[in-house]
Amino acid sequence: MSEKAIINACVLTPKGFVRGQSVLIRDGQIAAICNDADRPAGITVACDLGGLRLVPGFIDVQVNGGGGVLFNDNPTVQTIATIGAAHRRFGTTGFFPTLISDDLEVMGRAIRAVDEAIKADVPGVLGLHLEGPFLNPQKRGVHDLEKFIPLGADEVELMASLQHGKTIVTLAPEMTTPDRISALRDKGVVVSAGHTLARYDETKRALDAGLTGFTHLFNAMRPLDSREPGVIAAALEDKRAWCGLIADGHHVHPAMVRLVMRAKTDKQIFLVTDAMPSVGASRKDFALGAMDIAVADGKCVTDDGTLAGSDLDMISAVRNIMAFLDLDLASAVRMASHMPAGFIGLDDRLGQISPGFQADLVALSEDYAVVQSWIKGETKSA
Repeated sequence: MSEKAIINACVLTPKGFVRGQSVLIRDGQIAAICNDADRPAGITVACDLGGLRLVPGFIDVQVNGGGGVLFNDNPTVQTIATIGAAHRRFGTTGFFPTLISDDLEVMGRAIRAVDEAIKADVPGVLGLHLEGPFLNPQKRGVHDLEKFIPLGADEVELMASLQHGKTIVTLAPEMTTPDRISALRDKGVVVSAGHTLARYDETKRALDAGLTGFTHLFNAMRPLDSREPGVIAAALEDKRAWCGLIADGHHVHPAMVRLVMRAKTDKQIFLVTDAMPSVGASRKDFALGAMDIAVADGKCVTDDGTLAGSDLDMISAVRNIMAFLDLDLASAVRMASHMPAGFIGLDDRLGQISPGFQADLVALSEDYAVVQSWIKGETKSA
């Protein structure tokens, strides 16, 4: 059983950055971390980082597209591979192809495509995110109202039919029942609230039933109010809740991000991109169904100015959150790696550089650009 090593690295360990480290990799996993001087003889040196920072790979649970393609347009293994390759350039080593509200037939195709992609070992695919169609029409954003349907027993079975990887379902709690949420939870589905006008009490009942996530907090949600604190207050105060944030400076004002970090004392907050085909593509503008989406100044917008996903990548999200919150790199990376791994229940094998964890790694330059990445110990230059 051969080992290889990434050497001369400043490694982000759970205790912080440590210089002069070698990371030993065996069969796609981190076998050990040691001082360069203590590295066992005979191990193949796969890469000498020359002192660059080595951090856990980023995990993005909401990726609609990238590399010029949208998952909804053609939910196939090739589309998933194209999206993954586009985002890997920006440090994403684990991702969830995300299907925006669509017909049940398209949802079935998306589920089969993700199953096939994972079986084919397409790099980075961790599962599927179904964002809708069980949403509130009054908070639809750019979702197609004609696709919206109630969540029935048959739909629960379909949502839970992925054979490999994890499934995330975003729904509006007020558009379904606690029993349906519990049914999804009991079948292993990660349930998240989004595109919702749920009241505070409705959200708390959903949390009791098995809801754990909040999709792009603040966006397409009932706003905070002194007499009806709503879904956002429930998300911030409940220790069971995990909150995704789009840190592009357009979806959420930096001041609100700072308030979230102060309010949510358990810090179960993670970064997402909500990325569209423009990320990693030479041509930025794209179509979303019958709508033409313009991309300018980092924003994806419809003709009437409605935000339509984002043009954000994960390393940019990390840099942005550092600036918004005056965070150090280690804390920002944690929001892009360890925290999303916790949300999807995979923090025992993903999201940190420790023995026994999957060797998903990213090397960063001094100015926090992605230089190189590894998925299961296999490398690809940025």
